[in-house]
Amino acid sequence: MIHTCRHCDAHLSERFLDLGHAPLSNAYLDAAGLQAAEVTYPLRLNVCTACRLVQTEDYTSAADVFGADYAYFSSTSSGWVAHAKRYTDMIVERLDLGPDSFVIELAANDGYLLQHMKAAGVPCLGVEPTTATADAARAKGIEIIEDFFSMALVETLTAEGKSADLILGNNVYAHVPDINDFTRAIATALKPEGMVTLEFPHLMRMVEHRQFDTVYHEHFSYLSLMTVQRIFETNGLRVVDVEELPTHGGSLRVYGCRADASHVASGNVASVLAEERTRGMDTPAFYEGFQAEAEAVKDAAVRFLLDAKRDGKAVAGYGAAAKGNTLMNFAGIRPDLLPRVHDAALAKQNMFLPGSHIPILAPSALDDARPDYVVILPWNIADEVRAQLSHLAEAGTRFVTFVPELKIV
Repeated sequence: MIHTCRHCDAHLSERFLDLGHAPLSNAYLDAAGLQAAEVTYPLRLNVCTACRLVQTEDYTSAADVFGADYAYFSSTSSGWVAHAKRYTDMIVERLDLGPDSFVIELAANDGYLLQHMKAAGVPCLGVEPTTATADAARAKGIEIIEDFFSMALVETLTAEGKSADLILGNNVYAHVPDINDFTRAIATALKPEGMVTLEFPHLMRMVEHRQFDTVYHEHFSYLSLMTVQRIFETNGLRVVDVEELPTHGGSLRVYGCRADASHVASGNVASVLAEERTRGMDTPAFYEGFQAEAEAVKDAAVRFLLDAKRDGKAVAGYGAAAKGNTLMNFAGIRPDLLPRVHDAALAKQNMFLPGSHIPILAPSALDDARPDYVVILPWNIADEVRAQLSHLAEAGTRFVTFVPELKIV
């Protein structure tokens, strides 16, 4: 259990959010698992008053969270694969990558991105600790090191002469318990003029849009640019550019290089930092009141499901996502209010959501059920899901999202 800042070691005394107790959000259960005791952990966030890093109280380790049967496969979302392809096309051109370059992806998952890098003829390596997703990437012909990225691993890579022109990490920076070691490892693994890009949900947008359901034990940190800049500078890197992205409800793509590299910082860095300061992210006031916002979303979700049950309306969920698990467990939603959730990931089908024990079915089962409402739990891909299920809308089904507020279309 850690109650000091994972970056600067300051004592953590300022509470940001308390979601009670919950199981690990990707710890899906089979039928036998329903008969066993289920472990839950406090799900609480604090904010460091020194460096403003928002972070979990740690009751689990990365090895506990990212096990061999980890069930999140990035390629399940066609929109996310398309995002990866656009990034690959952009960064290959921007950095003039080719057959003499070397790219390392951190948390390569099932090869959703490196398949595009490989197709572009750029030598690449994925680092991925979970066996199920690593095997899926290898099936695509991608070289994978099945391990957590760390200084210890980088010492092995550099001894083998493997330094990178580009290191990239999409939605992994928030997932690392030792963010200093991880950042130092990036700086060490880069070539002198190499570049790193990291994408992560922007804490500013999380608060603005009441996205409390992005909080789960896998996310050890919740990041602003001002805090990332400080972490970089402490560990041998320098922020040279940043882009604001619509993914995951509002993300940042931060570009960095070694502190002594020749890259010149763009004006985007100063612009985003100025907006964060204007919003008050360097003051305590920004972090107050988020608990009440989360409870307002929870109350509206429960009220909708209770009203639907009273009115005899059939409701199904779509997307057995970690976001949904956070909401289900915080709100105490169980099968009596949401009888089933549908998901396209084969690894999740015929399993049960952790904590709520709601069964997970294939999307095809929706065609027979024809529910009055489909609640889209991963609201960040709601447009994609509605397009996939447009035939249900034509038959009268309406779609519901709960974050940032109840919306029925």
